[in-house]
Formats: sequence, C-alpha cells, structure tokens
Amino acid sequence: MNLQKKTGQTDFERALNVGRPPNVVRLFPNSKALLVSGRFIDRGMLAKGHAIAMAANGRNQFVIRGALRAAQRANAALIIEIARSEGGASAYCAVNYWNIARIVDAVCNELAITIPVAVHADHYGIKKPEDIGPAKVEIPTIFDAGMTSIAIDASHMPDDLNLLANLELSEFIPPWSGLETEVGEIKGKEGLSTEKEALFQIRGLNAHGIFPDWIALNNGTTHGIEASGQGIQVDLTAGIHDALTPYAVSGAQHGTSGNSSERLRQIAAQTRTTKANVATALQMISWGLEVNDYGNAILDDDGNFIKVKGEGVTEEMWAQMMAYAEQNGLRGGNYKKLNLPFENRLLGQPREIRARMVKRVEDFVYNMLVNVLNAQDTAPLVIDAILKADGCDPGPKTGRIEDPADWTPEKIRAKAAAIDSDKGPAGDFDD
Repeated sequence: MNLQKKTGQTDFERALNVGRPPNVVRLFPNSKALLVSGRFIDRGMLAKGHAIAMAANGRNQFVIRGALRAAQRANAALIIEIARSEGGASAYCAVNYWNIARIVDAVCNELAITIPVAVHADHYGIKKPEDIGPAKVEIPTIFDAGMTSIAIDASHMPDDLNLLANLELSEFIPPWSGLETEVGEIKGKEGLSTEKEALFQIRGLNAHGIFPDWIALNNGTTHGIEASGQGIQVDLTAGIHDALTPYAVSGAQHGTSGNSSERLRQIAAQTRTTKANVATALQMISWGLEVNDYGNAILDDDGNFIKVKGEGVTEEMWAQMMAYAEQNGLRGGNYKKLNLPFENRLLGQPREIRARMVKRVEDFVYNMLVNVLNAQDTAPLVIDAILKADGCDPGPKTGRIEDPADWTPEKIRAKAAAIDSDKGPAGDFDD
C-alpha cells in the first residue's frame, strides 16, 4: 500500500509536506500554500511539452490575486515575480523583494489556492563590478524573506564580466533555488543576442557546476509598451535554444506585453521556452485601461491611455492618477511609477471596485494560460515532480560537461575577447 493510501493524504498534501523549501517552511510553518522552487515549475512545463509558465510581475496586490485565481481555474503552475527595479531597494512598487512571498502566501491561504507557485526575484541587476559586493549582502536577505527563485542579470556588462559576476554570486543562492541567467539587455532589435554569447555564458557556468534552469536573451522584444511590431524573433530564439541543447537549459521570455498572442504561441511551439514574464499588461488591465487582445495598452490620438468606464479603478481614482502623472512628468511606460504612491489608495477603494480589478486580471491571465501559453493542467505535473524528488529540490537537469581548467578567470577574459558582440545602444532599459 502506498503512502497516500496509508495516510489518506492527497498528492497536494504530500507535496506540501515535502516540497516547500526550508526558508518557506521557516517563515510559514502552518501554511497550506505550495510555494516551491522555480526549478519545479520549469520541470512541469517540460513534462507537458511546449508549455510556458506565466511569470506574473506582481506590481500590485490586485495582479497577484487575479493571477493566482486564474492559475487555480486553469490548474496551471504559476510564477509570481518582482524585478529589482520594481521591488528592490529603490522600488517603484509597494510589492517588493521582502514582502512578496508573504503576500503570495497569505493570498494562497485565503483563496484556498492549491496549484504550485514559485516566487521569483526577477532581474537582480548587476550593472557594474562594484554592484557585486552589496549583492552578496542583499541576495541572502531576499531568500530569508521567502524567495524561491532568482534571475541574476549582469547582461548590462561585457560578456566576461557578466559570466564572472554570475560565478561570484552563485554561492549566495541556495542550491535548491530556481536560477535564471541573462545575456543581452532586453532592448528590442538593437544588440540582439547570439549563439556565441549564450554558449559562452552557459558553458562557463557549467564548468563551475552551475546549471541554470533558464536563460533570458535579447531576442527582439522590449520591456513595457511595445508599439513597433518588431517583437520576438522566433527563429533567432529557436536557433540559440537548439545550440544550448546539451546543457539542458530552458528559455525565459521577457517583454511579452508587446507581442501578439500568435507570436507567443510560436515561442511555445518552436522554442524551449518555459517561462514568460508578463508585467505591464497586468498593471494596465488592473487599472481598467483599454488594451488589445494581448494586453498592450491602446492610446488615443493624443498618445494618452484610454480608461474603460466602469472597469478597474474608479473614475475619480483614475483622475487622481492622471493628475499625479501630469504633475510628475510621467508618460507612457513611466505610468508604472504610479504603483508605489497609489497602492494604499487603491486598496482603500470599495470592495466591489477591488473585486472588479482582480477579476479583470484573472480573466486575462486565464486566457493566456489556456489559449496562448499551453500551461493548463501543469499543476499536477509539478506536483508529480515534487513527489518524485521527495523533497524541495529536483536537482539539476544536466551534469558538468565543461572542464573547469578551460574556464579560469584569465581564460574567460580571453574567450570573451574573441566574441564579436554588439550590445546595442547605451541607456536605461530596466522594466
């Protein structure tokens, strides 16, 4: 007789007992929320095949609630994340690296959410070597606060410094944690990533026993509002993923808000992508702005957002938000900076207003999970992976292939110098 029959436990309850990482167990000892390593989410998508987990940027609590409700409806595993620009020490959101796990755990318990959820620190940016020292102090604090996955983003620096930063910071990331690495800043058609750059990064990490779950590329898309139609280059992405096949790394797709549903379906069908970040779309939808079918905000002839009457925030609240934006010179994508000053005001709206904000997010996310990302019914696959691992860590998907002697700091610098790399224009491309 198996354990489940002996104890009467469901698979979810068994996974809850063994699958939560130690930081989550310590913080939430009595929780019924299945917060898990990002590694398991990746494994669930791979098990289904051509499936992508939504990584919903929880810029406000309405987005978090709506995304969780949608994932429960779709029986889909989910990632809730916040980037360093959004929720780090200089945040523009009230949701941050240190409270997001508590918010997710609380909402899961309140709503009886039973799908597996990873809490991801997205875009932990390292823009210069001097950022590494403070990161060694700060990264452990976000895991102390319940993070279960992280993206080390040193793509702002040259290839050798990017790799060396990832290597130096690896010891500060728990071995069970989901891990994402990045080559090429996300800046549209400029500075597109290449196979050589991606292989350099993954081979160098592999040589030192570091096996990322995901790699993010600059594959033609942008953060925020995308109006050009350039979008994701599917063939470029597929080619790089194919080149990385021996290293068993999955793709993380950034900047999805400006891409059509059809292009995202192509990414799911033709590449090894298992994680897709959705940020700007969810924020705009929660506020009640008019969007197209894939969540990109529609602008009027004067370049202003269009508020749908009777949806999202109240008309009075939207007037306050626009007035604040005008006073502070916020336009277009910089409306994201309304999140921090308005979070408490939005939470103070009547219950029916808060409910419609959440429902708008829920319906959009549900459609994406089911009809675009092919993530429906991936929750049981993640739970199966947890039960198979009988713990909080499924282990790496591959082993060491590269010789560490070929990847010393000196040889890393020499190899990087031989790569013909175009990083594109300088500037602030943070989400």
